[in-house]
Amino acid sequence: MRKPMTRLGEIAQVTSGGTPDRERPEYWGGAIPWVKTSLIQNCEINLADIDEFITEEGLKKSAAKIIPAGSILMAMIGQGKTRGQVAILNTDAAINQNCAALILNQNVDTRYVYQQLLYRYEELRATSNSSGQQNLNAGLIRDFSIPYVDRCQQSAIGMMLTDWDTAIETTERLIAAKERFHRWLQQRLIEQRAARHHWETQELGGLIRERSERSIQHDEYPVLTSSRRGLFLQSEYFSKQVTSEDNTGYKIMRRGDFTFRSMSDDGRFVFNRLEKYDTGIISPAYGVFYAEGVCPEFLAHYLNSSYFAQLLARETQGGTRKALRFSALAGMEVDLPKRADQERIAAILDDSRHEIDLLQTQLETLRHQKRGLMQKLLTGEWRVPVHEEATA
Repeated sequence: MRKPMTRLGEIAQVTSGGTPDRERPEYWGGAIPWVKTSLIQNCEINLADIDEFITEEGLKKSAAKIIPAGSILMAMIGQGKTRGQVAILNTDAAINQNCAALILNQNVDTRYVYQQLLYRYEELRATSNSSGQQNLNAGLIRDFSIPYVDRCQQSAIGMMLTDWDTAIETTERLIAAKERFHRWLQQRLIEQRAARHHWETQELGGLIRERSERSIQHDEYPVLTSSRRGLFLQSEYFSKQVTSEDNTGYKIMRRGDFTFRSMSDDGRFVFNRLEKYDTGIISPAYGVFYAEGVCPEFLAHYLNSSYFAQLLARETQGGTRKALRFSALAGMEVDLPKRADQERIAAILDDSRHEIDLLQTQLETLRHQKRGLMQKLLTGEWRVPVHEEATA
C-alpha cells in the first residue's frame, strides 16, 4: 500500500547559515563550531570533525544562527555529487550559507529522514533550479516530499538501516587498515634498501617475453580493458563494449600474461595480470608479455612497487605524456632476489591482498543488502515489527 507523503517543510524548519567576513580576524577562532559544505558527505558530523570556529560577534555579523544537534544538514550547491548530500549534525553548530539545515519537529526521527534523503538523492537533485549553476534552495527543500509513517516505524526503520551503515563503515575502516598494512609489507619486502641487500642484478629482458599473437577475426575472444584498478572485461568496465566495429588484430592475452598501457599522462604505469580468464584480447595500445625465469606472482608485486616506478621513470620518454615501449622495459637492469625468496615474498603479499579482496566482497554484499532494504523499507513495502505490535 502506498504510504502518505509529507513535505519536508511540514516536519522541519528549513533554514541556512552565513559566513563571517574572512578579513575580520575578530570573527574567527572563537568557541562556536562552524560547518562548511565540504563536511557534508552523507555522514554524521561530530565536534571532532569540525576544523573552523567563529566568535559570538562573527555569528551576529554573518546573520548565522546556532543549529541544534540532531538536525540534518544538506549541501545546496556544489560541483559533481556534492549538491544534495546530507549529514546528521551531532553537535550544536553554525553553518555557512550554502548549507541548509532541517531542524526536525519533536515527533520526527532524525535517522529515518536522513535515510529517506539518502535514498531519494537523485530525485532531490532533479528538483534543483535551472538558472545558471543548478542549485537547491530552502523553498525547493521545503516542498520536497517523503513517505511518512508513525514515529515507532520511523525509529525502527532508522535504527535498522543505521545498523547496516555501521557494518559498512566498520568494514571500510578495516579495509583501510589492511591496505596500510599491505603497503608496509611492500615497503619492507621490496622497497626498502635493506630488503634488497642480497639481491642480484639481472636484465629484465631475460625474464619476460613479449606476446605477439593477434586476433584473426572480430570478437575472437572477450575484449579486455586495463585500468589502474585492474584488468576487466570491457563490457563490465564501461557497462557496454566500446571497441571499434572490427577488433580483428587486437593483441591476444593468455592466462598469466601481463599488460600495460604504452602511454601515461602522469608518468605512472600499472602492470595488470590476466587471472580470471583463459584468453582475451586487448587494444594494440597496450603492451603484452609473460614471465619466464621469474616467479610471476612476485613479478606482479615488484612491477607495481614504488621502487620499480622510480627505476621506470628513467626509461620513459616524452614531455607531458610519457611513453613506454616493451623494448625499453626489457632493456632495464633490475635487482631481484633468488627464486625461493621471490616465492616467499609473493606468498606473503598474495595472502595480504587476498584478505583485502575478501573484505571488498563483503563490503559490496553489505552495500547491496542495504540498497535492497532501503527499497523495501523506505517505500513502505515492508513494515518493521516493533515491540508494541509484537505484544499486541
